[in-house]
Amino acid sequence: MVDKFNGIIVEQLPVGMMEVNCYLVYDAESQKGIIVDPGDEGSHILHRVDDLGLKIDQIILTHGHGDHIGAVEYIRKRLGVEIAVGRADAPMLGDASSNLSQNLGISIELREADVLLSEGDTVSVGEHKLTVIETPGHTLGGISFVGEGFVISGDLIFAGSIGRVDLPGGNYDTIINAIKTKILPLGDHYIIYPGHGPKTSVLQEKTFNPFLIEE
Repeated sequence: MVDKFNGIIVEQLPVGMMEVNCYLVYDAESQKGIIVDPGDEGSHILHRVDDLGLKIDQIILTHGHGDHIGAVEYIRKRLGVEIAVGRADAPMLGDASSNLSQNLGISIELREADVLLSEGDTVSVGEHKLTVIETPGHTLGGISFVGEGFVISGDLIFAGSIGRVDLPGGNYDTIINAIKTKILPLGDHYIIYPGHGPKTSVLQEKTFNPFLIEE
């Protein structure tokens, strides 16, 4: 899946046994970009980067769960790029228990992130910028990235559903509040790129998502 938004290209690459959506987000003109949530299959991701001729500046994480960070170290070593994550999720990266990778039968312990992101920060995609919004509820430090006409939401919201809230740091009221105050106000036309499954839109979720329909 490849979409274009006013000079920014978003490509979805499902990876790993949990089919995490890794995203390549890049400037169509300069080919400079970022990798979002490289959860697994690092060599596959880098092959695609090479095929497209991309110049990757950063790896960006929507949250710290093991299924979203499994290929971080593989890619970091080969590209020599910085890692950025939400401030409250940063401690999860180096703790296999906190990031739940132990539950997956593996043990992922990364070194500290290079950049800690907070509400209102920006991430460069060539000449373009994505704005960071804090969207907790699935984890304490979950963040989403807003571009012109789209948002990459991690495991906050899915097509017809929401992220799990029964894991450490999860909270139902918090996740619903984050969706209603941070995602829905972006506008009906905004495309939502979730951490798993197909893309959707604000209008689609306002209309059909059972967790968001008012009684």
